[in-house]
Amino acid sequence: MPSSDLIFLTVSDGIAELVLNQPQRRNALSAAMWNAIPDLIAEASGDPEVRTLIVHGGETGHFAAGADISEFETVYATPESSRAYSDSIARGIGALAAFPKPSIAAIEGACVGGGVSLAVACDLRVASSEAKFAVTPGKLGLVYPVEDVRRLSGIIGPASVKDVLFTGRLFHADEAKALGLTDRTCEPGTALDTARTLAAEMMATSQWSLQATKQMISLAEEGRDEEGLDLFLSAFDKEDFREGYSAFLGKRRADFKWRG
Repeated sequence: MPSSDLIFLTVSDGIAELVLNQPQRRNALSAAMWNAIPDLIAEASGDPEVRTLIVHGGETGHFAAGADISEFETVYATPESSRAYSDSIARGIGALAAFPKPSIAAIEGACVGGGVSLAVACDLRVASSEAKFAVTPGKLGLVYPVEDVRRLSGIIGPASVKDVLFTGRLFHADEAKALGLTDRTCEPGTALDTARTLAAEMMATSQWSLQATKQMISLAEEGRDEEGLDLFLSAFDKEDFREGYSAFLGKRRADFKWRG
């Protein structure tokens, strides 16, 4: 199938959805899918009506069962092809991580290897109680990329990263929640609906505040305090602050207009 069938973007009511669609391989991510992600993310980022992004596995019953191993003989055939393939994966995950608006991974079924990389590049993760996770490069004689290790470690901590990577073991949704890998657990088959409800809750707030908060968290993690102070102070000149303050005094619901 062409990449447009294997992965695609939909937009409705302010929510963009990046849909993985390779059911015959439990949404294993092919090279074509990785290559398509940056342009799809750029499309969602550039649409002022898009206020949140949800990444999910459509009707397949799985989030993503890692990279498509059936392609490994080709993509890892030479040092040059290995570098090109690795770079395409890094660009896809990096584009998602850099998406300026809030993003949510809605996880059903398998979330393995590159699927975990994709999930941790999102801001939040909602998982079915029957979801299963693993990060398995050790079982293939490989090593997890440095940016993926950094993101995963930032979420579950260095010791848990070692446990997960050293063993390559499969673990379930309850442990993923306990580790902090996922933020919310829901009934089987409801991850996407739960993520859409969460997205609607976020969209009821100031979109300037949402995007600025995402920036602020990055600035705080990187110790860029002066830039954080500038960002904090800039809020008081924005129309969303004036509207929010007026709505608070008037005891009414704020009607935020800013779109970015």
